[in-house]
Parts: sequence; structure tokens; C-alpha cells
Amino acid sequence: MGMKINSYKDLRVYQSAMETAMEIFHLTKTFPQEEKFSLVDQIRRSSRSVCTNLAEGWRKRRYKAAFIAKLNDAESEACETQVWLEIAGRCKYLDIKIVEKLDQVYDQIMAQLVKMIDNPDKWLIK
Repeated sequence: MGMKINSYKDLRVYQSAMETAMEIFHLTKTFPQEEKFSLVDQIRRSSRSVCTNLAEGWRKRRYKAAFIAKLNDAESEACETQVWLEIAGRCKYLDIKIVEKLDQVYDQIMAQLVKMIDNPDKWLIK
């Protein structure tokens, strides 16, 4: 048996999303100044939004549709972050190996989210 989940902070998917959002925060500190209010803001916002949507979804577990909707939002934000990462790589702001690694992490995050979306009843408050 796994550990008991008492909070969204206990979810592996949340922990992975938070760790990756923080990695993106640090990586984007090296981006050119002219990207501060465009690419940097966008990639930081979308990576953070994965975490916040997970937290919001956790608190909406009384309502199956609302829970699924927030998880779906988190999945969408993870995919958006992948696009921003690709752009950062193509602009040569990030090494392609870092982009590929982060892309794989977001693939795993999305897979975990889809599993929760496909099996919401085990997470709902009854």
C-alpha cells in the first residue's frame, strides 16, 4: 500500500509539477531582458498554473465535474508549458537537452493527470 494522501501536497503529480515550475523559474533568470514580459512571464505562469489548478481541484473533490475540470485545466497548462519550452529551445535560450528533459517530465505529469481524470471516483469526497 502507498502512503495516505491528506493534501494535494502529498500527490506525486503535484510534487513533480512544483519541482519543475521551480526549475523553470531558475532557468528563465538567464533569458534575455527583452523576454522578461513575454516568454518568461508566459512560461512561468503556465508552469505555476499546473500546480495551482491541482490545488484548486483537490478542494473541489466534492463535485466530480468541478474536480475533473480543474485537472483538465492543469493538463492544458502542462501542455502549454511544453510549447513555451519548445519556443525557448528554438530561440536558443535553453539547451535542447534541458528542453527534452522538461518535455518528458511534463509528459509524465500529463499522464498522471489523465489517470486521475479517468478514475476520479477514488479521489472524491463521499
